[in-house]
Amino acid sequence: MVLAVIVACEIGFWVVLGAGLVARYLLRMRRLGAALLVCVPLVDVVLLVATVIDLRGGATATFVHGLAAAYLGFSVAFGHSMVRWADQRFAHRFAGGPPPWKPPKGGPARVRYEWREWGKAVLAWAIACALLGGGILLVGDFARTGELAAWVARLTAVIVIWLLAYPVWTTISHRSAAE
Repeated sequence: MVLAVIVACEIGFWVVLGAGLVARYLLRMRRLGAALLVCVPLVDVVLLVATVIDLRGGATATFVHGLAAAYLGFSVAFGHSMVRWADQRFAHRFAGGPPPWKPPKGGPARVRYEWREWGKAVLAWAIACALLGGGILLVGDFARTGELAAWVARLTAVIVIWLLAYPVWTTISHRSAAE
């Protein structure tokens, strides 16, 4: 059930976002567009409630329950950026807006960009780990929540790899190029 809710929430995210952008730019209904864009985070609430109901109903936590926590963490941390990304492209394509912002290609600006993005990833990791820990405490039975603890390790590995592959590598590369 939770996997279906994750898929439905991902689809719902893009549908609500698209509807908000269509209302804002094509229909010129700015208030309706703003209201729909404000509703985008409600999709995350649906997933959170469905996951809690499933775990409280006696389900043993599976890979999918951990995936729901990771999805929620990354959605909260990167959601605003994703909405801004879509808004810029939609405004440019359909409303004569300026070209969308692009990340810097190199130099100190690229280094700052990579560290900022990693900071968002750390926030996503922290939110996901808090949700995973909350799920473990909510169920209160480690035999049923071992998969949630495994997700903490998975997400930690991802955040360390991200650190090394992007901000650290970009910083080292920039310093090498500057010398």
